[in-house]
Amino acid sequence: MAGPGFLLSPWPWRSAAYLLTGIPAGMVALAGIVSTTAAGCALAPVLVGLPLLGCVALAGIPVAWAERHRLRLIDRAPVTGRHRAPAAGGLWPWLTMRLRERATWRELGYALLFAVVLWPVDVLVLMVGLLVPLSVLATPLLLATVGEGRQTKVLKVWTVTSWPAAFGFAVLGLALLLLGGYALAAVAGGRAELTRLLIAPREGDLGERVVELTRSRVRLVDAFEAERRRIERDLHDGAQQRLVALTMTLGLARLDAPPGPLADQLTKAHQQAGEALAELRELVRGIHPKVLSDYGLPAAVADAADRSAVPVDVGLELSARLPRTVESAAYFVVCEALANIARHSGAHRAEVTGEHRDGRLFLRVRDDGRGGAVAGNGSGLTGLADRVSVLDGRLSLSSPPGGPTLLCVEFPCEPTDRCA
Repeated sequence: MAGPGFLLSPWPWRSAAYLLTGIPAGMVALAGIVSTTAAGCALAPVLVGLPLLGCVALAGIPVAWAERHRLRLIDRAPVTGRHRAPAAGGLWPWLTMRLRERATWRELGYALLFAVVLWPVDVLVLMVGLLVPLSVLATPLLLATVGEGRQTKVLKVWTVTSWPAAFGFAVLGLALLLLGGYALAAVAGGRAELTRLLIAPREGDLGERVVELTRSRVRLVDAFEAERRRIERDLHDGAQQRLVALTMTLGLARLDAPPGPLADQLTKAHQQAGEALAELRELVRGIHPKVLSDYGLPAAVADAADRSAVPVDVGLELSARLPRTVESAAYFVVCEALANIARHSGAHRAEVTGEHRDGRLFLRVRDDGRGGAVAGNGSGLTGLADRVSVLDGRLSLSSPPGGPTLLCVEFPCEPTDRCA
């Protein structure tokens, strides 16, 4: 509005269109709310009116939907609703969720305000800011047509009998019209801001959405870990046991077979079955190690250290079990860190330490390698950071050129009552 070309831009006319379209919309909202409420109250004794009264409670939803679309006339920023999708399909879950949401009642309050106050204000503003200036501006036209060049009334208040006076009123009307363009834009902007405040998401609602997203993320992580444990159990108790039985059968057949081509083939099949069993065991351990489920994080980290290509000292002090998701994430972070040390650091020794204090699990992985580890250079640090952030944890890395490298990880968690 401060720019010199504002009056020549489409915005004054868009402001007028926004206020003008609010008049029929408000009248329809008023008629719908009043008629539905009256019918619901009249039919309430025979229970037919109760659904109608329920529709009145939901009247703000279509009104807010229409207002969000009408805001596009005056507001460039898109406006979205704040309603959540029901967990289950059907009318009843949708109704119960809508009636429990604060957004529904806030939109109902806006619908009542719109139907009773706002659209009459739109009428008044349009009359003062647009119709009155146009009426004054049209004084020469009225004198020439209605007044037949002799006499006319301006706003039914002032009598004009001469052309100089008529053109003087026209100049005044033009000035009022220019001022009215600014007035319409200011009122429409305030009106749009009020509408956005009442029917668009606010910081509190966004905070609720963040909380809900955080909870849903935790539920997804729990479901993912449960599925990993199920797959590990199925492979361990199913395919792995069958491979063990196959290996034993081939071994017995190999002992009973006489020397010759058949014995050689049995020996080869027995070796391949053993290799397949070893690969399956490694795969099961990578999905979810049984030692982690049965004995907890210290035992699982010690097992990973025993299998590391670089000698690893383990000093992990935990007096109780931690949540499954935290134990799983911490274990795989340690495994990935040890794999990175073996592949990239050139270290001769590594160390894994940690403890639980002040409601947080602290893990530290140190090596005496060449250092210079940087995320994004194939070191897997980006994946580690993503895995940690899912549980609201923090990851920090110190790896100056020449070493040593220190990886620190924190997880917010509390001990559980699960038995080791």
